[in-house]
Amino acid sequence: MRAGIVVNVTPVDRHRLEAIVVDRCAPQKHVWCAQIILATADGCGTAEIMRQSGKAKPVVWRWQARFMEEGVDGLLRDKTRKPGKPPLPTATVQKVIDMVTGPPPGETSHWTGRMLATAVGISLRSVQRILEAHQLAPHRIRTFKLSNDPKFADKLRFRDVVGLYVDPPAHAVVLSVDEKSQIQALDRT
Repeated sequence: MRAGIVVNVTPVDRHRLEAIVVDRCAPQKHVWCAQIILATADGCGTAEIMRQSGKAKPVVWRWQARFMEEGVDGLLRDKTRKPGKPPLPTATVQKVIDMVTGPPPGETSHWTGRMLATAVGISLRSVQRILEAHQLAPHRIRTFKLSNDPKFADKLRFRDVVGLYVDPPAHAVVLSVDEKSQIQALDRT
């Protein structure tokens, strides 16, 4: 045991600690904390307590100090912890959303997570969380390219062509031919 560490266990505290150890429904964390304090009260050194409990020296010392400060009740609750990282400001989230819904920079066809992270100054994982939360997928582009044919509008209005797709006659087969086979169609015309 460390020099200057005196763990005084009253009979009432010992009874409570022993009840925790034998309780089959007690959380294991509470059980091994109680075992550490009982071994300390029995005069075992830190090395012996470490061997019995299987815990590291700082863990043994932490629970001894907690018991000395707060008693048995201190062993049965977790200390409050500082919260994790604060959430991103709403201005940053809105900036990501505005950038994703707008045109991508330069010659690129769409925003990538890394491009957004670099442009906004946040991590890639933060960008991914924002996109997931708002159900945005910038890599999925759904556009309709208009033909540059001057008679395209007339052809589109022609009921036979559109009608084949919208309301085909019974037993009709509609075939669509891609004029540019084997070309990756990211955003090319």
